[in-house]
Amino acid sequence: MTQPLKIYNSLSRQKELFEPLSPPHVGLYVCGPTVYNYVHLGNVRTFLTFDILFRYLTHIGYKVRYVRNITDVGHLVGDGDEGEDKIGRMAKLEKLEPMEIVQRYTNDFHQVLERLNFHTPSIEPTATGHLIEQIEAVKDLINKGLAYESNGSVYFDINKYNAQGNNYGKLSGRVLEELLTETRELEGTSEKRNPLDFAIWKKAAPEHIMQWESPWGKGFPGWHLECTCMSTKYLGAQFDIHGGGMDLKFPHHECEIAQGTGLNGADPVRYWMHSNMLTVNGQKMSKSLGNSFLPAELFTGNHPLLEQAYSPMTTRFFMLQSQYRSTLDFSNDALKGAQKAFKRLMNGLRAIKAMEYIPSEVDTQTAGLKVSTPGVAIDAKKVADIEKSVQGFYDAMNDDLNTAVAIAQLFNLLKYVNMLYLNQLSPAALGEGGFAMLKDKFTTFTEEILGLKEEKSESDAILGGMLDLYREYKASQRYDKVDQIRAYFKAQNLVIRDMKHRIDWAYEE
Repeated sequence: MTQPLKIYNSLSRQKELFEPLSPPHVGLYVCGPTVYNYVHLGNVRTFLTFDILFRYLTHIGYKVRYVRNITDVGHLVGDGDEGEDKIGRMAKLEKLEPMEIVQRYTNDFHQVLERLNFHTPSIEPTATGHLIEQIEAVKDLINKGLAYESNGSVYFDINKYNAQGNNYGKLSGRVLEELLTETRELEGTSEKRNPLDFAIWKKAAPEHIMQWESPWGKGFPGWHLECTCMSTKYLGAQFDIHGGGMDLKFPHHECEIAQGTGLNGADPVRYWMHSNMLTVNGQKMSKSLGNSFLPAELFTGNHPLLEQAYSPMTTRFFMLQSQYRSTLDFSNDALKGAQKAFKRLMNGLRAIKAMEYIPSEVDTQTAGLKVSTPGVAIDAKKVADIEKSVQGFYDAMNDDLNTAVAIAQLFNLLKYVNMLYLNQLSPAALGEGGFAMLKDKFTTFTEEILGLKEEKSESDAILGGMLDLYREYKASQRYDKVDQIRAYFKAQNLVIRDMKHRIDWAYEE
């Protein structure tokens, strides 16, 4: 790989060479879901970004500790410091225990990501499992003069933080004066010293379901503090990468920077990464606009905006066709195009995995020149083109995970896979090394790095047995049976390919 990995750092607003603190170890933290409802597609896109990052860093030799939390308390309706806890509110509506709500939607989250072939993180901590750490952090911030207690709640003091030479707002680009004019709190009505101060421990009203004893009375932790405590516990006071959706830049990640810096005297994160939002037919995806849909609705097609169902792997492939910092627009035409392209890729994957190299009389090169001897000579131009596409894939991934360009390079390799499959190119023309490179890189890029896999309802053994019957019926001219088997394959969205040199099945494109 000639080009080193570069990551767009939201903090510096530019691509930076990735240099981990303690190579080959990498610490990666991603803000996980607040489990009060079904996981939505915006979440899925964010987690896909970091699934790809996790896979790619591992592929190029790093030992990654990937921490992705579960928020099961403290995230209030409206994302601010006032209002009901999102999980507590849902528990009241459903007449269930809060932890039943947490379990139900955590299970849904895991099931959706499993269907989309996500790797599980190294650690998946919960906010309620780290209350001791959060209470200790609040005490520490009070002792450092960066937080104060007010009427049973504890707030982070923005003015004191900035007075120490810090800059609250540097990640999101917000200016304090502008933020102050945006606040609508009436003077004298708030228990905060500054309207911008944020809660790190919140006093619980008597009707608040989720509350715990603390030195400041019964309450619950602030949403922002949870991530600071969980990330630094498992990755250290300073770690390599923190990720999340663009909507978390402010206030959530801005507050994390302030807390982490206040607690440990240094910026907690070296590289901040944020994935962009989703749109539907050019409009922002939103429940209020009636154009949002859940992964389950996408997989079943059960939504008025969808013309058909789209499988989990089609969905994954579709999302990877856009670089993670670009907006991603859902439309039926775009999803159908992704479905067709994904099936072409899977046909190529099946084909190359079944191929083996058979040596010919000629399998040598001297100083890049073909050796003129009987047999099939190595086609140096084709081998060089394959090498160029392999390098192009790595260059794209090293350019801030540009999966869109990486997939284009993968389809360049697919062209040679198809030529081999259709007997338009002899494996010997690539040489043993060239053939091995094509097979290894095509399968590795597709399965290991992009996380794409085959989807079929029947096993290879059943489909292979059906093909044997097909050959037998065709040889005996029992065309009614031949048609029945063709119909069986079609019902599985598969087709039978009758070729001069073989009979095979493929995904219907």
